[in-house]
Amino acid sequence: MFCAAGASLAAERARPATHLRSDVHRVIAAVPGALTLYDQNSDDNGLAVLSTDFDSLDSWDSYGADDFIVPAGHKWRIEAVEVSGAYNCEGCDGGPARSESVFFYKDKKGQPGKLVAKCEAIKGADNKGSFAIQFPQSCKVGLNGGKRYWVSVVAAMDFAFGFWGWETRNTQEGKPSMWENPGGGLNDCVSWDVMTKCQGDAGEGPDFMFALKGKDILK
Repeated sequence: MFCAAGASLAAERARPATHLRSDVHRVIAAVPGALTLYDQNSDDNGLAVLSTDFDSLDSWDSYGADDFIVPAGHKWRIEAVEVSGAYNCEGCDGGPARSESVFFYKDKKGQPGKLVAKCEAIKGADNKGSFAIQFPQSCKVGLNGGKRYWVSVVAAMDFAFGFWGWETRNTQEGKPSMWENPGGGLNDCVSWDVMTKCQGDAGEGPDFMFALKGKDILK
């Protein structure tokens, strides 16, 4: 679990911490016929960073994002995301999240650009804050080869049940991960900026932990 990092009960409306000490409990997405297309769900740093959509505290809503490249000559159909994370809740066990949402963006000069796909309000398999989020048939995510994309995973939560942190890793793949708090209730990163810069010298790793599963279509 997280160490004491600054959250209190909802009634007190104390601001959540943006970086949180955690233990990770991975969970695997059981998607028949799916391949692991991309995997950086390893090398756990032990520090998670807030990526939560709060029910009624919009100024605290925060989003993490990390990049990956679809190889040239391929097209990926993403069917599931595995993401490592954990809950924090002072005075309770923390969680569960009401749901999880996954967003995919084009790259724009080394940070998330135009939104290209989203799969919202999914209740994935949950192992103490690590999720295996399988997309419904109604959510189609097809990404073209030879391009960099960004994925953002956000947990929707009632603050009475705490908040969710996305686990970071020690090594960096591609560009450094990004983070934003559009409402400005937590810090000055109101638009996408380098996650470690937004968090200060907390000791978090440069990237988030996640894996993508689905179909690889050769062109």
